[in-house]
Amino acid sequence: MSVRPPIPRAMSATLLSRLQQYPVVTVTGPRQSGKTTLCRTTCADKPYANLERPDTRERALSDPAGFLAGFPDGAVLDEVQRTPELLSWLQADVDERPGAGRWVLTGSHNFELMRSISQSLAGRTALLHLWPLSLAELAAVGVTPKAAGMDTLLFTGGYPRLHADALDPSVALGDYFATYVERDLRQLVELRQLDTFRRYVRLAAGRVGQLLNLSALAADAGVSAPTSQAWMSLLEASYIVHRLPPWHANLGKRLVKQAKLYFCDVGLAAWLLGVREAGQLASHPLRGALFENLVVNEFAKHALNQGLRPNLHFFRDSGGLEVDLLVEYGLPPGEIGLVEIKSGQTVQREWLAAMNKVAMLLGPRATRRMLVHGGSMAGQWDQVELVGLG
Repeated sequence: MSVRPPIPRAMSATLLSRLQQYPVVTVTGPRQSGKTTLCRTTCADKPYANLERPDTRERALSDPAGFLAGFPDGAVLDEVQRTPELLSWLQADVDERPGAGRWVLTGSHNFELMRSISQSLAGRTALLHLWPLSLAELAAVGVTPKAAGMDTLLFTGGYPRLHADALDPSVALGDYFATYVERDLRQLVELRQLDTFRRYVRLAAGRVGQLLNLSALAADAGVSAPTSQAWMSLLEASYIVHRLPPWHANLGKRLVKQAKLYFCDVGLAAWLLGVREAGQLASHPLRGALFENLVVNEFAKHALNQGLRPNLHFFRDSGGLEVDLLVEYGLPPGEIGLVEIKSGQTVQREWLAAMNKVAMLLGPRATRRMLVHGGSMAGQWDQVELVGLG
């Protein structure tokens, strides 16, 4: 059986750049987002050790100094959150033998990994966040909304294996979620209410693209408000969901303070909603919200793949005036790009109305306006950039 070459990742150039500046580069992100493939492909000259393997982990924990000494020029250490004690020894190694580009670490649990790094490797490591494949990365291998269909992309999401191995998303994403609950969460926390947690996550998927009310979600799931807060933090720490914060400014308006909820992979969100084939999405009531999720993720991935922090917000005031996405450029108070997201294929003038009103409120800071939609129309319309994904 022939082995397909890995899908090239946009972060590869950023990883190489950081390796020229730091002794350690840490790549974190969801499981199966492609961290191992990225690091082994980009750093093909480095030895590799997988700390998920019991024998490798045992060697690293029982004799950390000897384990690291086995890699005199550094190595790729995979799933390093499994051996947090090793990071203190890694700190000593870096301090004793300074030099850029020696160690590349990967990890999947953001909270646990960041806590260990902040204690041991602060100032010694660059930190990169790799999410599933972007539309640009998929397009490089011929997978586009036009070729595959937007509903197929929403259904499949961006986990590399689904595309590289042509896996059935309804099966692969089900296995992914089962493994996440049964394995990853048990590594993070003792979770006894597995069935309740599964229901909680599915109810969260039903709120994709909406303001996140943790108390209401708790009530619907039948858990306490503190449990809802703790579980949402777990979902964020393990890269299942992310929150888009509201934008605040002194505009003489009351702006909402709740964040909006999105999933780090739109395909997983669709699976949690019960979508088992792409055809179900054509008439699905949350198709627009899933399309919005995909587009918000694209902006986040564009920044993350360059090693930047996504400076993304949304705008909504108490009167209902809303713009889906605000992108801040440069140092604050910097320029602002406004993005409206519509899944429809026929561009309508009323889609621009709210964005134009917010642009007037923001004044000269609002230097760019964009409409991302599900059709094919592109170009400029009333000084708004049209981006069609259809």
